[in-house]
Amino acid sequence: MLKKSLLFVAAFSRRQIKDFGSFLKFFTEYSRKKILKILLFFESNKNVLVRFFMMKRGRYNRPFLHLSTVGVLALGVIIAPFLASTYPVFSAQDSISSEISSPSSEQSIVVGEDVFKTEISQKPRDKVIEYKVQRGDTVSTIANKFGISQDTVRWANDLRNDNIEVGDALKILPVTGIAYKVLQGDSVYTIAKKFDTNAQQIVDFPFNDFANPETFSLVEGQILIVPDGIKPSEQPTYIKRQVYIAQGPVSVSSAGFTWPLRGGVSQFASWYHMAIDITDPVGTPIVAAQNGTVVKSLVGTWDGGYGTNVMIDDGSGNSTLYAHMSGVNVGVGDSVAAGKTVIGWVGMTGRTTGPHLHFEVRKGGVLVNPLAYIQ
Repeated sequence: MLKKSLLFVAAFSRRQIKDFGSFLKFFTEYSRKKILKILLFFESNKNVLVRFFMMKRGRYNRPFLHLSTVGVLALGVIIAPFLASTYPVFSAQDSISSEISSPSSEQSIVVGEDVFKTEISQKPRDKVIEYKVQRGDTVSTIANKFGISQDTVRWANDLRNDNIEVGDALKILPVTGIAYKVLQGDSVYTIAKKFDTNAQQIVDFPFNDFANPETFSLVEGQILIVPDGIKPSEQPTYIKRQVYIAQGPVSVSSAGFTWPLRGGVSQFASWYHMAIDITDPVGTPIVAAQNGTVVKSLVGTWDGGYGTNVMIDDGSGNSTLYAHMSGVNVGVGDSVAAGKTVIGWVGMTGRTTGPHLHFEVRKGGVLVNPLAYIQ
């Protein structure tokens, strides 16, 4: 009887294992089909989400931040009891009495008179900020404090003269130029023409947003920063910065550099564009600006907006980069001579609004103003 019982139990166990294996096989196949179906649905509809968020980005910052804050607070409320039971709790009175009874010179803090003084941040600013006029401020001192032109302060605040009073709230742009609210039908080209500036500067300002980064399409109502833009009513009498004409390649400077091509400098070096742009027709030859070896030669690529580009290194910590080219004439490992070796041709690849050469100089891997080296 016992033997029959054991045989029955063994047979039942084998049947259970077999059934469980069949269930796992079925469940795995079922899950795979469901996941595949979900992925196919997402793949076919993701473009709708992309377009929606690209067009609406920036409008949901505040709700997102609010929901995130509420979520963090809720998490804190949930885990607070567990933390309290894990770590000992000291009262504020215990902490104060402990500090009084065992003073230490190493822990003392010296508080100066201007501990509460507000310091203007030197980091790049991404948007228009509000500044309260303080005693002694003038339009000139405010412009100098924020590194923008006096006209930029006047235009942003519709000042007919330089009369400002303590407590006035002034709009301060991140760069010299104009803050413009995009209208229906606007493009970077029409806006650049309206404010007598270069469309490439609008594109290169890193905090300007575009619905499509490759076509630079805009969203009606967004605020666009127009670097070096000039108020239309001021343009007839406004003295613009003189256009610089690149004279090279001619001779090599004492620093070992020369101009990579002749043309007009359409954009100079700034904190957001540490390079110079030299305009010339598509196909204009570009020569090496320094002796060295080609360490990068990319064709038909976006490469962060550089497009087709070449980088040359002289082996002593100096390198040059040539971007937006239509084609290259050298490969990695090739040796080049300053002012002589044609490395490629002017083009419109990458993040560009017109034919030009984007030229960078790096010293020790750090971007520097090219004019200081090729002059």
